[in-house]
Amino acid sequence: MALHFEPEEFDQRRNRLMAEMAKRKLDAMVLFAQESMYWLTGYDTFGFCFFQCLIVTSDDRTVLLTRSADQRQAKQTSNIKDIRIWIDRGEASPVGQLKDMLFDMDLLGARIGLEFDTHGMTGKIGIEIQEELASFADICDESPLIPALRALKSPAEIGYIRKAATLADAAYEAGLAEIKPGADEAGILAAMQGVVLQGDGDYPANDFVIGSGRDALLCRYKSGRRQLQDNDQVTLEWAGVFRHYHAALMRTVIIGRPTDRHMEMYNAAREALSAVEAVLMPGRTFGDVFDAHAGALDAHDMMPHRLNTCGYSLGARFAPSWMDTPMAYKGNKAGIQPDMTLFVHMILMDSVTETAMTLGQTYLTTSARPECLSRLPLDLAVKSG
Repeated sequence: MALHFEPEEFDQRRNRLMAEMAKRKLDAMVLFAQESMYWLTGYDTFGFCFFQCLIVTSDDRTVLLTRSADQRQAKQTSNIKDIRIWIDRGEASPVGQLKDMLFDMDLLGARIGLEFDTHGMTGKIGIEIQEELASFADICDESPLIPALRALKSPAEIGYIRKAATLADAAYEAGLAEIKPGADEAGILAAMQGVVLQGDGDYPANDFVIGSGRDALLCRYKSGRRQLQDNDQVTLEWAGVFRHYHAALMRTVIIGRPTDRHMEMYNAAREALSAVEAVLMPGRTFGDVFDAHAGALDAHDMMPHRLNTCGYSLGARFAPSWMDTPMAYKGNKAGIQPDMTLFVHMILMDSVTETAMTLGQTYLTTSARPECLSRLPLDLAVKSG
């Protein structure tokens, strides 16, 4: 086995899960989120794009139901001892094979929690599970259970996230060195991702974001590359990734002389980030974080240009997104607790003047003020034209 944590770490995680299952009077959990499986057992694959699930019972049994292509993957990356294979055959559904397995495990009539809110379960599978299991057992949606446990990081996890943050800083420095008039966005991306991989890091759970010119106003990756001009703007959102743990950063880089609008938006973003840092501590909520961000930006008349969220939890995530819960949006009552790793982003996109400005970094929450995990300066990056 190639486990990235000591057995005691996995024992602690399992004990936390068992305690929550006991509170909810659950006889079993059927996990479909790849993040849950990785956190609980170390199981590492992208095979979750097909049907697979992990059954965890209150009497300490763990069984993985997966495809034959992932059998060796599970044996070599996890501590799972009982691995069963569902067979691709004709029109047969793996949900039927899951039901048979649950019956063999004496879970007929049991109270079973499932993870419905995950990329590891398609809508089709969700419908089939409702049809097959609703009369078989007392099933309920327990999607938030393990994400809430994963949001609080152990010392070992924090060590990996610090390594990811180091890789994120190095990636930015490599990318910044490539940013100049005539440079191709492809070279910038290659430099950034190359540094992460060369540092024993991983591919990110979603694509790095790069956009220049008017595409600097986009918050998502898109296909197609552009050459940078003498006067330009470049938006970058990327993450260092180590053992699937992410530390994200976001910056806008100016080529040539920043416009007055660039400076107005930068000053607003910097002030908003400071406002967020002041409330990113225990006793406050994720809604408070959003309100601090929105209040500071709106005071600069930036409400039409900001987003309706300003950050989220980070951890070990799999495609298609490194975003995790809780998220910072209006009215979110989820509380800030120590040992969370949170990405906070100030994103301003003025479509009228086609001006972009972003500023974001990852923090570790403590019992007081948060610790920024990046050593990068917050000054507006300007490269000569």
